[in-house]
Amino acid sequence: MKQQQRTEITVTRIVEAAIEEFGSRGYSGGSVNNICAAGINKGLIYHNFKDKDQLYLECLRISCSRLTEYVHEQGADCDLVRYMNARMDFFTEYPREAHIFFEALLNPQITLKDEIDLAMKEFNILNEKIYSRTVKSLELREGVTFDEALSYFRQMQIMFNGYFSSPAYRDETLEEKIKIHEAGIPKLFEFMLYGVAEGGKR
Repeated sequence: MKQQQRTEITVTRIVEAAIEEFGSRGYSGGSVNNICAAGINKGLIYHNFKDKDQLYLECLRISCSRLTEYVHEQGADCDLVRYMNARMDFFTEYPREAHIFFEALLNPQITLKDEIDLAMKEFNILNEKIYSRTVKSLELREGVTFDEALSYFRQMQIMFNGYFSSPAYRDETLEEKIKIHEAGIPKLFEFMLYGVAEGGKR
């Protein structure tokens, strides 16, 4: 076996053990020592990853990549409803990845904000694609441009996610936040697309 193949196998073992660790304990509760307890040599970890932060960010990147790949495999990247259903299925099937993903989305480590944004780039590109196709499928009101409607989707997403970092959800566990977040998204999109006033009256 070539050295590159051995390295890839080692990195995969490290990352899978780290996903189990961060996916069950979170960033703050997770530790390199606990990962080592799963049978991973600490020297190998630090040979391949600079520190805990780099390892955590790689776990986040892989979790986002697995989510986007799952959505594509389900053919759910062209329809908003199918996309939301595929997300729910993925999070049910892969709870560790879901925990890592939502912690970064709803309770991000402030010191890693820029790095988290970069690790979630693939997911954000998928979201942008879904939003863009959704807006293109709509008959927009007179005076509303495509760019304005797309910007509105982005702003609502940021505000909705940010709400879960506010004092309103301070006492909720991450698991409860995930349930409320995913249950609330379909209603949010319904209000965004069709409004809350009967007949669209002002």
